[in-house]
Amino acid sequence: MLNEIGESSKISALIIGEGRYQMPRPTVKVDRPPPHSYHCLPTIADGQPNIVCDRIGQSIVDRRAQVCGELPAVAPPRTQAEFALPRQKDTSMSRPVPSFFFFCLTVWSVASLSLDASVLGATRLPPRPNVLMIMIDDLGWMDLRCQGNERLHTPNIDRLAREGMRFTDAYAAAPVCSPTRAAVLTGLSPARLHITNHIPDQKRFAPPDATLVSAPMLDHLPAQHETFPKELKSAGYATGFFGKWHLAGARKQNTQGEGDLRYYPEFHGFDVNHGGCAMGGPFSYFDPFNLHTLPPQTPGQYLPDRLADELIGFMRANRDRPFLGVLWNYTVHWPMEAPAELIKKYEGRDDLGQLDARYAAMIEAMDASVGRIMRSLDELELTDKTLILFTSDNGAFGGVADNRPLRAAKGYLYEGGIRVPQIVRWPGVVAAGSTCDTPVISMDFLPTIYEAAAVTRSRTHRLDGESLMPLLTQAGSLTRDAIYFHYPNYAFHGGNRLGSVIRQGRYKLIERFDDGSLELYDLANDLGETRNLAATQPTQAATLRARLHAWRQDTKAALPVTAKPE
Repeated sequence: MLNEIGESSKISALIIGEGRYQMPRPTVKVDRPPPHSYHCLPTIADGQPNIVCDRIGQSIVDRRAQVCGELPAVAPPRTQAEFALPRQKDTSMSRPVPSFFFFCLTVWSVASLSLDASVLGATRLPPRPNVLMIMIDDLGWMDLRCQGNERLHTPNIDRLAREGMRFTDAYAAAPVCSPTRAAVLTGLSPARLHITNHIPDQKRFAPPDATLVSAPMLDHLPAQHETFPKELKSAGYATGFFGKWHLAGARKQNTQGEGDLRYYPEFHGFDVNHGGCAMGGPFSYFDPFNLHTLPPQTPGQYLPDRLADELIGFMRANRDRPFLGVLWNYTVHWPMEAPAELIKKYEGRDDLGQLDARYAAMIEAMDASVGRIMRSLDELELTDKTLILFTSDNGAFGGVADNRPLRAAKGYLYEGGIRVPQIVRWPGVVAAGSTCDTPVISMDFLPTIYEAAAVTRSRTHRLDGESLMPLLTQAGSLTRDAIYFHYPNYAFHGGNRLGSVIRQGRYKLIERFDDGSLELYDLANDLGETRNLAATQPTQAATLRARLHAWRQDTKAALPVTAKPE
């Protein structure tokens, strides 16, 4: 696989982890420039790619990437006129046509239109919608009021649910962030991508008594991959990225989160990048954030608010052309930081249970920033023209969230690690207040976006995702009957067992790599995964295991190996 995409066949384990816990603040002093908007674009100078951030035409950063070979420069955005089809004179009829013919043609056309309206009307899509994808980091399945958690205040995301479709059985592609992000962008499973853990994987994640060594993996998303930003950009969309990337190798020491610039959002189809770098979590949620792609602007400003500002500015600038806005917020990831008044609000409550007051405050602050974006769409009169996709990259972080009734949390293959909230709003297409219990997964976003935007793929390889349009329009069902997960690596906490998962219908099977054991759960009757049915339903377990093995073989999934005694 690596040779097919032009990458080195050597997969090395790098030294910096997800950049999340006990993060040292950098000592780099940053002078605060005046408020402005930065647009970071790849360019070619002296035969080598650079990342150049312009402020009103002035080059303020010129950090050359140490790369071999050239990467394409970004072409200027094409205008709407360039995509308009020219009118051509119809010369097919040069002789008069009897009026009776027109009468028959009219009758036939009316009949055809009536048939279309009754049979196909529910699936007819508006042309070229704006696409806004919001992915919250570490937001758990129970971390919204519309999901049933009445201890939290999330009125804006609840509004999304009221105005769109809420998926009750939505899954992240992996129980940690980087694999899910890569899967969303490419429509390919983490197993096929060979990106199966938070970047970069590290030996220190393994527990002292581990009998297995984590499977090898890439520490970046190669720029040669097809991604939906590339395809939409080619189709005339303005493309903007805002927030956490975490697909560009390990961060360099003593930098503001800088990674390998060759794998930044700019080289995956985005015109602008605000915040995307090698960091898995911010150094601080308050400006200055010490992220080299999000320079200081307003001291003390909360990071979700800053990212919302940048996204709103992008939408305003592109209101007259179709745009793709991808907001992958750093929140509600560690460190636990929120506006003081919100923390105080939750600290004074006695009904939180396992919920950390700081975490609850972060969720409310995040919801408020989403509300600002939704109100801006209303003000710009773009609400009816915009498809919004809302989800999370994995389950909630254990210790601050309350994932019940789900078992476990981020970094585990139980439901608490992989089941996530998902809401889709598209006025006029998706029925308001609807729900869907079909299992869906991160790889489904790419083909869904393609179908919504009427984009024809430039490549022909098979995707691991499936368009959700039949579900969104309630016009049909998906063709697949199972979804899969592969986590052959130790999470940051080292508490997980390595394994793979298949969910088919109501049943979920987990196969463990350390001893080959199986866990079979009936999620319809045991959402908390408390009763292992593998021994009492051996035929069902064996059937699912055979399908899981076939899927791993098809994806060429990398497997862990037995640890050598020291």
